[in-house]
Amino acid sequence: MIALAVTALLIAALPAMLFLANVRVFLPPPPTVESSSHRPSISVLIPARNEAAGIRASVSAVLASEGCDVEVVVLDDQSSDTTRSIVTAMAAMDSRVRCIDGAPPPTLWNGKQYACYQLASVAVHPVIVFLDADVRLATDALTRLASYRAAHQVDLLSAFPHQETGTWLEKWLIPMMHYLLLGYLPFARMRSTRDPSLAAGCGQLFLTTSGAYRLAGTHESIAGSRHDGIKLPRAYRAAGLVTDVVDGTALAECRMYTSAGQVVRGLLKNANEGIAQPRLIGLFTVLLIGGSVLPILVLIAAILLGQPLAAIVAAAGVILGHLPRGLAAIRFRQPLAGVIFHSLAVTVFVMLQWVSLTLNLLGQQIAWRGRK
Repeated sequence: MIALAVTALLIAALPAMLFLANVRVFLPPPPTVESSSHRPSISVLIPARNEAAGIRASVSAVLASEGCDVEVVVLDDQSSDTTRSIVTAMAAMDSRVRCIDGAPPPTLWNGKQYACYQLASVAVHPVIVFLDADVRLATDALTRLASYRAAHQVDLLSAFPHQETGTWLEKWLIPMMHYLLLGYLPFARMRSTRDPSLAAGCGQLFLTTSGAYRLAGTHESIAGSRHDGIKLPRAYRAAGLVTDVVDGTALAECRMYTSAGQVVRGLLKNANEGIAQPRLIGLFTVLLIGGSVLPILVLIAAILLGQPLAAIVAAAGVILGHLPRGLAAIRFRQPLAGVIFHSLAVTVFVMLQWVSLTLNLLGQQIAWRGRK
């Protein structure tokens, strides 16, 4: 029992210690002083497929950007709702808005990647931003991101928006993004090397330049992928370019999913390009279950068996296992429910990874927005 307790403590300590180190450097871009002599010109590119519920708010937020000159190009990706009419009406009111009709994705192309590829081809400005249609930017977001990219000579910059949550499964699982990013990616190594294996990003918000985008092979380099958050930075790094990721909590708001069913399908649709791979899933199962679930089980067993030393060690493991989620709740304004039910959230998350792997081995794929 002592051995189990120590093992659980050590596994829990790994993400806790790395999270503490990473959270010190995972910072938002600093505010910039507005300059009339240097206003960045930015093309904000939004792929939209049935996004009527949020597209107006997303475009309006971009148009309210301060300290830069923007154009907003929305690609209507064969929507069956009123997405196109909403954007067209906005374009009639503001010349900075354009709506283009997307062509059907070719064979082996993912819909979003082909939409971004088409959008980049019509962008006017040298700095381009790929923005999901459910993201709402702060007025200074684009200026801060563009200044950070230029100051740090980053070819592809990504930011993690503040994730709004409503249902209980959203509160449990959506904050796992920060837990995995800061608990298992060594930021010091990520920023000191161009190793593709250390690539990280958030597909909701990317900023780059048209020149770097072409050098990286455009979205054609990840044509068949659903996981642009990892795959696009990896393509940039494979081309010898620099990528970075920053805290976007104060820069943007986003609600990815609006129901438990959407959360499950959303996590399943591209898990096989992340953790749910044969070479990774075993290791991450041990790390995640061992650090977040095992300490609780050992603590219960130690108490029932009357082994106080093992109980104390296991209790320390429980605290360390929940520490990253507690810090994330404070720092990134995440729900308290995610902290309280962290062990259950990890269990559900790991189960979904195994379901995704099984479906992939069976040749089945989750449909998303009517496409596979």
